[in-house]
Amino acid sequence: MIVEIRDPRRPTVAEAEAMRARCHRTNIAIYASHSGDDPDKEIPRRLGARLGLIHLDRNPEADADAISSLTVRSDAHHQGYIPYSNHPLAWHTDGYYNAPDRRIFGMLLHCVQPAASGGENHLLDHEIVYLLLRDQDPEFIRAFMHPQTMTIPANVEDGKELRPERSGPVFSVHPDGHLHMRYTDRTRSIRWREDPVTTAAISRLKAALHGKTAWHFSAKLEAGWGLVTNNTLHTRTGFEDGAHPRLLYRARYYDRVSDR
Repeated sequence: MIVEIRDPRRPTVAEAEAMRARCHRTNIAIYASHSGDDPDKEIPRRLGARLGLIHLDRNPEADADAISSLTVRSDAHHQGYIPYSNHPLAWHTDGYYNAPDRRIFGMLLHCVQPAASGGENHLLDHEIVYLLLRDQDPEFIRAFMHPQTMTIPANVEDGKELRPERSGPVFSVHPDGHLHMRYTDRTRSIRWREDPVTTAAISRLKAALHGKTAWHFSAKLEAGWGLVTNNTLHTRTGFEDGAHPRLLYRARYYDRVSDR
């Protein structure tokens, strides 16, 4: 899974091809670069562009350049958002609350400073999950492709609606034929379609996520390391900061990693 990269701002043809090959096979690639704790935000931007990740999602919590600085924050704008805390993040794909025309197909994490302890990511290819569920019962897939399968309630703060209620499928297919998964393992602020097949499908999906298979991967990103995925399922364990606070840059894209 790991590709060594000397300079992530200017990966060589061989380095970029090695990352594409891993994403093509597993939708996941981890890179280990020599950039160390260099805080230059051009690192994720330029590396992403080299891999065909161009169109950034400008979500409200991101920085002005659309790349989020994930570190513990207590300001009013970020308070209450778990990615900006040291709490664990449950299984999810990024942008599960986005509108259909803003589906997230690619994601890049670049580590500037790891936590003193904790902060590992667990990863599972969503295409594998699709196959596991389909092999158990094709009706699970049909239930998860219903347009009202999973609803995220509106985000309302101080009486102001920041984001409307969003309903949509768990699995959908992009016009180019690639599978997209929209999921969060949260138990609050979520509403599932009420029918027996969907209930059974949710139970089987959670069992797959919380089980242990040959397709579950774990990694802790060190300074200068990063993760590139076609928005696969992932988690983050809780962590504790040391003398220097944990800092990762996160870029979300409307693109997938290009094949070439």
